[in-house]
Amino acid sequence: MIKLLKWLSVASSLGMLLVLVGGALVTKTESGLGCGRSWPLCNGELIPSNITTETIIELSHRVVSGSVGILVLLLSILAWKFYGHIRETKFLAFLSIFFLVFQGLIGAAAVVWGQSDFVLALHFGISLISFAAVFLLMLLIFEIDKKFDARSLIIHKKLRKQFYMLFIYTLIVVYTGALVRHAEASLVCKSWPLCDNSTPLRTDFNLEQWIQVGHRMAAGILLIWVLYLFIQIAREYRQKRIMFFGWLIASILMIAQVLLGAMIIFTILNLNVALLHALVISCFFGLLSYYVLLSNRSVAYEQEMAVEKNDVHTDQKTSRLHPSRS
Repeated sequence: MIKLLKWLSVASSLGMLLVLVGGALVTKTESGLGCGRSWPLCNGELIPSNITTETIIELSHRVVSGSVGILVLLLSILAWKFYGHIRETKFLAFLSIFFLVFQGLIGAAAVVWGQSDFVLALHFGISLISFAAVFLLMLLIFEIDKKFDARSLIIHKKLRKQFYMLFIYTLIVVYTGALVRHAEASLVCKSWPLCDNSTPLRTDFNLEQWIQVGHRMAAGILLIWVLYLFIQIAREYRQKRIMFFGWLIASILMIAQVLLGAMIIFTILNLNVALLHALVISCFFGLLSYYVLLSNRSVAYEQEMAVEKNDVHTDQKTSRLHPSRS
């Protein structure tokens, strides 16, 4: 069973990445209405008779999302049934299904009734949370045979808080990036890193330009924060391979993410660059979610150690008061 679950978890995680990139492809190619205002059918038909490029992209995204949804459902049920006793399994299984269904319903509502750009921008972030839950579930399954174990890692309180805050802030940055796409504000600023490098103090922007500028500022802060954490981790956790090398990868992903954002401007919305941009932030968010998981485990481990220490202290005190019992 463990071997089956490993294969299933890997397939589900890769499938969720395809869903995320496929959703970005739908947005970038403006194929959201490739099947008209019809859902789950396409233009009111099971197999559309009038096929366009937009129809193929939208319909393919629906088929992939549905197929991956079946894999995630099967993974969650089997993980819950056979390994529900392991910490976090049931919670992650629930999150995987809940947010996958939730993002599907938002996508369906956008097709049938339409949504504002600010609501549509939530779609990618919700999909990211679903992917992160599946990804973490995969890591839990690989821990079962002890070939991948990081439970004894102690992360100090200040660093744990940084991971928690960074998790929330990353979702905010992701939302602003999705808003840039849905508001069609990707090319409203012709320069980089400023909206207009020739007039760096300019502030008379329209709404779309402010959306773009806001996203760039938020992404810049995120990059600085990630690199600051890497310096901190390199100083304090250099001997902890999971901490040091894991966050090194996270830092490289974030640098690549910022550079890809610049390349989107320089290449005038090259589709491959834009899709890679979505893929990299998805990988970064999955890795960041793992550090949130490690932080939660660290809290639990510290509490267990405190209880054991208190029990030892109590036993020693009892022995001193009643030496005849020892």
